[in-house]
Amino acid sequence: MDKLTVEDLDLKGKRVLMRVDFNVPLEGGRVANDKRIRAALPSIKYITSNGGKLILMSHLGRPKGQRVPEMSLQPCQTVLNALLGRKTKFADDCIGPEVESAVGSLNEGDILLLENLRYYHQETDNDREFAAQLAKFGDIYVNDAFGTAHRAHASTEGVTHYFDQCAAGYLLMKEIDYLGGILQNPDKPFVAILGGAKISGKIDIISNLLPRVDSIIIGGGMTYTFFKARGQEIGKSLLEEDKIDLAKELLAQGGDKLILPVDCRVSDTFDFEKRQVGPLKVVAADAIPADAFSLDIGPKSIEKFQSIISAAKTAVWNGPMGVFEIEDTARGTFAIARALADATANGATTVIGGGDSASAIDRAGVADKVSHVSTGGGASLEFMEGKVLPGVAALTDK
Repeated sequence: MDKLTVEDLDLKGKRVLMRVDFNVPLEGGRVANDKRIRAALPSIKYITSNGGKLILMSHLGRPKGQRVPEMSLQPCQTVLNALLGRKTKFADDCIGPEVESAVGSLNEGDILLLENLRYYHQETDNDREFAAQLAKFGDIYVNDAFGTAHRAHASTEGVTHYFDQCAAGYLLMKEIDYLGGILQNPDKPFVAILGGAKISGKIDIISNLLPRVDSIIIGGGMTYTFFKARGQEIGKSLLEEDKIDLAKELLAQGGDKLILPVDCRVSDTFDFEKRQVGPLKVVAADAIPADAFSLDIGPKSIEKFQSIISAAKTAVWNGPMGVFEIEDTARGTFAIARALADATANGATTVIGGGDSASAIDRAGVADKVSHVSTGGGASLEFMEGKVLPGVAALTDK
C-alpha cells in the first residue's frame, strides 16, 4: 500500500467520516448475513479506541434515488450494537441539518451510522455538491468499502477532494495486500480458476493473468464457447456466438496454460428459473449430445483440476464450475472449493474473488479454510484485470 492507512492518522478528538460496505441481504427487516458488517469491525474498533468520533456511511440495495423504507440501514445498526456490545447512534438521513446536529453531539469514541446514501441519486452520479455536503461531517476520511472501490461515487471518490487526509481502513488494506500480492509476487506454481457464464466478463482477467500464471483452469458456462471454438458439439449449452473468434485467439495465446474440462455432466431438460434439472449423465467433453445441456464439469475434470490445485503454491478462484445454484449441478463447484481448502492446509495462499465464488465457498462450508475471501465481487474482478480502482486511487499517497 503506497496510500495513507488508518494507522497513519492522528484520530483523537477528530471526526472520522468512514465509507463502509453494509450492503447486506435483508429478510423480514433483519440482516440475513452480517459478514460485511463484521469485516468493518477492525477499523471501527481502532478508530473509536483511539479517540475518533466515527461517522459511518454506506449504501444498501438499489433504491435509485428514492426513500425505500425496506432498504434502510437501521437493521445494520441493530447488528452493529450486538457485535460491539454497545450502543451506536443512527441518523434518519445522510445529509442535512439534523445529521449535522447529530455529528456535532458526538463525543470521542462515539459512532453514528448515516441512512442509505443511495436514497439520493447524487451518490451514484458522483455529484460534487452532494460530496461536499457529506465531507462537512468529517475532519478525516477513511475508505473501508472495498466492495465499492471500483465505483467513482460521491462517497468513494467525490468526497476525497474535500479532505487533506484520505486513508484506507483495515479491510481495504487487507484486500489490496492479498489481491496485489498474488498479482505482483505470487509463490509458484500460480493457478487461476475461472468460471462463470460468459467469456465477455472474463476476457480482461484472462489476458492480465496469462503472463503471470502457470495455468488457468476454465469451467462454467464460458467453457462451451471455448469448446465451440475447437469445433466441438455443445448441444444446447450456453454459447456466446460473437465470442467464438476471441475464444480461438485465447486458446492460441494460452497454449498449454489454458486447461478445459475433459468431461461434463449433461441433461436433456433444464429450467434455471424453476431450479429444475432432468436426469444427469457424464459424457466426454467432445461427446456432448446435440439435444443436451451441459451443466457441470464431470468426475475426470474434477480429478484433473484437483491435482493441479493441490500442487499450487498460490491459487485464485473467480466463478463457479457449473450451475451451482442447483444442488445436483453444484458438484464441480463444491469440489473446487474443497480442493482450495486442502491446498490452504498444505501451505498455499488461496484467494476467492467475491461474488458467486464467495457464495459457493460459503455453501461448501470451507470459507474459513482458505486464505482470503474477497468482500467485493466486481472490485476484485477489476483489480485482477489490472484496472485502477477509483476509490483506492483517490486516497492520499504516503
